[in-house]
Amino acid sequence: MKKTLVTGGGGFIASHLIERLAASGTALRAFVRYNSRNDYGNIEHLPVDIKNNIEIFSGDLKDGEAVRKAVSGCDTVFHLGALIAIPYSYINPLDFVQTNVLGTANVLNACLDLGVSKIVHISTSEVYGTAKYTPIDEKHPIQGQSPYSASKIGADKLAESYYRSFNLPVTTIRPFNTYGPRQSARAVIPTIITQALTGDKIVLGNLTPRRDLLYVKDTAAGMIKAAESADNLGLTINLGTGYDISIGELAQKIIQLIGRPISIEQDKKRIRPDNSEVMRLLADNSLAKRILGWQPAYSLDEGLAEYIAWIRGHLHLYKINQYNL
Repeated sequence: MKKTLVTGGGGFIASHLIERLAASGTALRAFVRYNSRNDYGNIEHLPVDIKNNIEIFSGDLKDGEAVRKAVSGCDTVFHLGALIAIPYSYINPLDFVQTNVLGTANVLNACLDLGVSKIVHISTSEVYGTAKYTPIDEKHPIQGQSPYSASKIGADKLAESYYRSFNLPVTTIRPFNTYGPRQSARAVIPTIITQALTGDKIVLGNLTPRRDLLYVKDTAAGMIKAAESADNLGLTINLGTGYDISIGELAQKIIQLIGRPISIEQDKKRIRPDNSEVMRLLADNSLAKRILGWQPAYSLDEGLAEYIAWIRGHLHLYKINQYNL
C-alpha cells in the first residue's frame, strides 16, 4: 500500500483501524469532518507517534471535490465515513441520505477516476433488519428498518453497482455490533458500563433485542485482511462472532464483571418504534473464515473486561447522566 486513506478517520472503529495500520508501517491519510475547533475526533486519543504521522484532510463527504483531494495519491481506501446513530436518524433522516448515500457515491467516483487499487467499503449488520433466519449469512434479505439502515443499504448497493458496472475493485465488509475503547455513549455497551461504574442503577430501553457483539480489535483486523486480498472483489462479507446475547443479559453480565449490586430500569423514551427495532442479529461468519482467513480472537468476556478497564480510566469523556442520541 503506497498510501492508505481512511474516511471517517475520527470515528471509533476508524481510530482502531488507523492504530493497527500504523503499527504495520502503512503511510496513512485520514479524512475527517471539518470543524472550526480542528478537533480530529478519536485520532486525538491515539499515541503521539501515530498521530503525528497521519496526514489529515478535513472536509465533508457530501463535498465531492474535498473527497477527491483526499483520495488523490492513495492506493487503498477504507470507507468508514458515515452518520451512524439510529435514534438521530429518526430526527434528521435526510442528513443520513446525504452523508451515507451521496457521500459514498463521492468516494466511489473519486476512487474510480483516480485508479485506486482497492476499496474496502464498510457496511453494517443493521441492513439485515430483524433476522428472518439465524445465523445470518450474506444471502439474507436486507430491510430498511430505520432511516440509518436504509441509507446504508443504498450505500452498499452503490458499491455493488460500481463493481458490476465499472469493475471498481471494491469489497464490502459488514461488521455486526462492534464495541470497545473510544466508542461513543450513544451505543448500548458504554451506556451500560458508564452507569454501572458511577451509580446504583442502569437505565435502558428495550431489554429483549439480541445482538452479536464484536470487539473492535477483531473488527479492524478483518477489515485489513479484506484489503490485503484480491480474491474478495465484489463480495460482501460478514464479520461477527456467531454468538448473540440479549440487552438484558448483557447488562447482567457487565454488572457481574463490575462486581457489585446494580438495578436495571427501563425508560420508555429510549424504546424504538415497534416496526423499526431490530430484534435479533446473529452472524454467520463462515465466509470471512474461508475467504479472509479471519475469525474473532476475543471472547465477549475478554472484550468487556478490557473495555471496562478502559472506561474506568476515561470516565471524563462521557456525559453519564444524559441520554445520548
